[in-house]
Amino acid sequence: MKINILLPYKEKFTKNEASSVSITVSNNLEYSKYQSSVSIFGQFVEKPMFKKNFNGIKKPLNFFKKKNLHIALEMCKKINNENDENTIIEIHNRPYLINKIKSKLKKSQILTHFFHNDPLQMKGSKSITERKNLLLNLDKIYCVSEYIKNRFLIGISKNHAKVVVLHNGVKRTHREFPKKKKLVIFVGRIVEEKGVHLFANAIKEIYNLFEKWEFRIIGSPRLGINTFDNYSKTIKNDFERLGKRAKMIGFIDSTNLNQIVSKSSIIVIPSTWQEPFGLVAAEAMSHGTAIIASNVGGLPEIIKKHGILINKINAEKISNKLKELMKNENLLKSYQKKSWHNFILNSKRISFILDKHRKELFFKN
Repeated sequence: MKINILLPYKEKFTKNEASSVSITVSNNLEYSKYQSSVSIFGQFVEKPMFKKNFNGIKKPLNFFKKKNLHIALEMCKKINNENDENTIIEIHNRPYLINKIKSKLKKSQILTHFFHNDPLQMKGSKSITERKNLLLNLDKIYCVSEYIKNRFLIGISKNHAKVVVLHNGVKRTHREFPKKKKLVIFVGRIVEEKGVHLFANAIKEIYNLFEKWEFRIIGSPRLGINTFDNYSKTIKNDFERLGKRAKMIGFIDSTNLNQIVSKSSIIVIPSTWQEPFGLVAAEAMSHGTAIIASNVGGLPEIIKKHGILINKINAEKISNKLKELMKNENLLKSYQKKSWHNFILNSKRISFILDKHRKELFFKN
């Protein structure tokens, strides 16, 4: 069985700059029994993860040629040259490429697509007609949450068997519950829809009430790049003005991030948009960090009753919930244990489920 994975051009399949799609693909690949048969196609990077599996495609010489299409065509060229039939092609987050890829392949192949974002906001899947066309041309459609699956099926008469939920997997790096510090964190891109301003304003309300606690904002406007726009500069200045216990430390690599999350007592995920999945929530649960989050999108699927979910989130509601946990050590520990003991989205398990789908598709065809 051969498996070809197509990444969006913007993804950098390298450890220190990987975003959610690359992290998920890497985590799945690590535990896959088909690892030696996987080829990944994406933007060229100097130090890719899984170097033996990765095909780095450099920018097209033609400035006007679209980058995502260029990578897709290079993948098709290699598949055609190898002259294999019924290999599996897994396309991530680029539904508009499906028809072009299918037209360029000389032999019949098994085509699948992974939706990491809202299909109704993506080129190639916005309309009912486009989504029905995907159902005709794809052998399987993976959605990172029930929320995303339900969005895909809007206007489609039946719950199509081709559309399945496959949550993103996360690696647990601790065998035992990690030691916690009096630390509250926000992790994510420093953009308005992530609600970082709500976090900063909530901390402003409680900063002087909890003198032994520290507070951190971790992230930057763009993954892997520590440059700040006006919004993020304002957040940083206002937040750090609270005092030396409040710091915004920008983007950090996954190793350092895991170390901070593991020792954090509480993480706040105050998203104001419909989160497709909630990778930060899954990672927090793997570290046994108590969660306060917005009740939107895929977040409640991940957190369930094992964290605090807030409807119509705002700074006042966040600060009130923080005070409840920070004043009550037993309550805080109970939510930490809920996170730890109810973490089920480990990469090994998710990779096993994906491999099972792959096997079924391969032998079905």
